[in-house]
Amino acid sequence: MPLNITFLGHSGFVFDDGQHRVAVDPFLTGNPLAKHTPDQVQCQYVALSHGHGDHFGDTLPIARANDATVIAAHEVCEYVNEQGHARTDPGNPGGRVYTDFGYVAFTPAFHSSSYEGRYMGQPCGLILNFERARVKVYHTGDTALFSDMKLIGEIAQPDVMCVCIGDRFTMTPQLASRAVDFVQPKVAIPMHYKTFPVIAQSAEGFEPTSATVREMEPGEAWVYPD
Repeated sequence: MPLNITFLGHSGFVFDDGQHRVAVDPFLTGNPLAKHTPDQVQCQYVALSHGHGDHFGDTLPIARANDATVIAAHEVCEYVNEQGHARTDPGNPGGRVYTDFGYVAFTPAFHSSSYEGRYMGQPCGLILNFERARVKVYHTGDTALFSDMKLIGEIAQPDVMCVCIGDRFTMTPQLASRAVDFVQPKVAIPMHYKTFPVIAQSAEGFEPTSATVREMEPGEAWVYPD
């Protein structure tokens, strides 16, 4: 079965295997490039890489409207619970959360994580294993390049890699290219660029040698494999 991938803009996606929908880092309100509004996002799960506002985004209204389970680091889930949403499933790097569609595994990410001045635990990357579609996605979250990405590639063997390329707070396009070559997915989708003037405004220089690059525009949907 194919996996439908919708790019919400910045680092946000919705993954749909035909039965289950997972929203990842749904930053819409305040995102100048977003084409969706929170009420248009339908999902059973919201998975978060870390707590920064441009990733936590519209998690609460989306989770409440859909009675969705929030999958994230322990501290992020604690915050969500405090806001009155009880459906959470916490984890941390090295572990997995098993779901109706497969699992979400947490990988290391070299970054920080806070929300409105509050510590939000360890920043993470996410491996989303969609068993029905037989597709694995590696969403790097926000991170620097690190050599253990090679291990992530060897162990997880993702088909699709959503990789931050925007510089300043994450990897440059050139370093992100190295990251993709470490992991060796079949397809690499650049993210975390264009949204604000302070980060890269194009994918120029993002030229991995081991994967096909699929540059997506906010609001665009694509089916893997196409």
